[in-house]
Amino acid sequence: MFKHYLKAARLRTLPLSISGIIVGSFIATSKGYFDLKILIFALLTTIGFQVLSNFANDYGDGVKGTDNKDRIGPERALQSGLISPKQMLTAIIITGIITFILALFLIFVAFGSSHFIYSATFLILGIASIAAAIKYTMGKNAYGYSGLGDIFVFLFFGVLSVCGTYFLYTKQLDYTIFLPAITIGLLSTGVLNLNNMRDIENDKNANKNTLVVKMGSKKAKNYHYIILILSFIFVTIYTFLNFKNPKQLLFLIAYLPILKHLIFVIKNNKPVDLDPELKKLALSTFLFAVLFGIGLIL
Repeated sequence: MFKHYLKAARLRTLPLSISGIIVGSFIATSKGYFDLKILIFALLTTIGFQVLSNFANDYGDGVKGTDNKDRIGPERALQSGLISPKQMLTAIIITGIITFILALFLIFVAFGSSHFIYSATFLILGIASIAAAIKYTMGKNAYGYSGLGDIFVFLFFGVLSVCGTYFLYTKQLDYTIFLPAITIGLLSTGVLNLNNMRDIENDKNANKNTLVVKMGSKKAKNYHYIILILSFIFVTIYTFLNFKNPKQLLFLIAYLPILKHLIFVIKNNKPVDLDPELKKLALSTFLFAVLFGIGLIL
């Protein structure tokens, strides 16, 4: 049974989810701030959020009938019958509790018994993150079914992830930090948009009104080009404003597979062929986070 839950956790999504933590940590380190305990608990908490989100998506799409025989991509746990709705709901509750506890530890190691306002703020953000992970596809008012998924992914996996992580280390914010945070947010949104372009027909039939369903395939493609190009522009501006040596341009290597991906999407006419691109774009985002960070501290 454990292997079924492991499959439902979709471990392949984890590198993308921790990209914001990596970027925020590297920026803080480049400015002389680093704490291994914060890094460890930030990574564990984020992984908890991602697994919780994956379980909730599996449950939400499963009980709504969105995951069916026409769905493109790996078969989900509820869809295949490997895990029952009741079992998945239990897994969601347990994962939510564990993630909340990890978030409490993260807040404590970052702020200790002082900085009450900071602790309270991050506690609220932690609860909001858990709620966002669950409400994406679960319940009658699931925001993923109303075309709002892109906004939440951009905010939680980009802006909050990078800026929040940076603040945990430094207890301050620099306005320029929002530039790479926006980059990670846009790249993460690109992965979601790609997923929704792949699933457009099935989502349309299941009344899952993603942004792609609302826009249509042609506009969704244009949207995809725009957010990935903007991701490059924002990180380039950050690098220009904080330029010290050419090693900071290491992140350009990650944009080579992203450029190749863009060319593929331009030529693509079959949604099913977009499925392998999800992994490529997600790993390219992770590669960007690592190379961008290394370039800052070399």
